[in-house]
Amino acid sequence: MSEYFTTVVRTSEGGMNGVTVLLIERKFGGVSTRRMDCQGVWSSATTYVTFEDVKVPVENVLGKVDKGFNVVMMNFNHERIGIVIQCVRFSRVCYEESVKYAHKRKTFGQRLIDHPVIRLKLAHMARQIEATHNWMENLIYQGQKMDHTEATLKLGGAIAGLKAQSTQTFEFCAREASQIFGGLSYSRGGQGAKVERLYRDVRAYAIPGGSEEIMLDLSIRQGLRVHKVLGMKL
Repeated sequence: MSEYFTTVVRTSEGGMNGVTVLLIERKFGGVSTRRMDCQGVWSSATTYVTFEDVKVPVENVLGKVDKGFNVVMMNFNHERIGIVIQCVRFSRVCYEESVKYAHKRKTFGQRLIDHPVIRLKLAHMARQIEATHNWMENLIYQGQKMDHTEATLKLGGAIAGLKAQSTQTFEFCAREASQIFGGLSYSRGGQGAKVERLYRDVRAYAIPGGSEEIMLDLSIRQGLRVHKVLGMKL
C-alpha cells in the first residue's frame, strides 16, 4: 500500500499556470484509497484515491507554487517512450505467437500458414512492427545525442506521434492475432492465453500518457511551434 502520493492540485485560477505538484503523505490524515478493478494490466494496482481536508506542509511542494504544469510536462516524454517500448514488444509477442500457431494449426487439410489470407495478416503485422521499431530507435538515438533543452524542443511532437503509432500498431496486432487464434484467444488459458491477455491490455497503453487523438494533434502543433522557434519557412 502506497504511503506517498504525487499529486497535481489547483492552487489558483491561472489555468495551466495555476496548478502545483504536491507530495502528499498518507500519515497526514484524510487520505483514503480503494482498489479499482480494471479491464487489463491487473497487476497495476490502479487505485481510487480520496483526499478530505488534507493539510500539506509547504516543504512538500515539488518545484514552485502554480508552476506544476512544467513539472508534469517534463515527465511526459519519458513516460511516452516507456509506453512505446512496451507496445512494440507486445506487438512482437502477438506476431511471434501467431507465426508459431499458424505453423501448427491445420484447417481443411492445410496449415494456417499455407493460407494466403493468414500470410497477409502476418505481413501487415510485421510491416507495422518494423516501421514503428525503426522510428522508436531513431528518436531514442536523437535523444541521446541532444542535450535536454534541444530534445525537449525538437522531440516532444515526434514522440507524441510515435506514441499514437505504437499503440495503434499494438491494437492492430492484438486483433489480428486474435483472428488467427480464433476461439482459443477468447479463453484465459491454453495456447491463446497470451493473445487474450494482450488484447485486454491494449487500452491501458492507448489512453494513459495522452490519448491517440491528443497525441496526433500535439505532434502537429509541436512541429509548427518548432518551425516558428527555429525560424524555418514552410
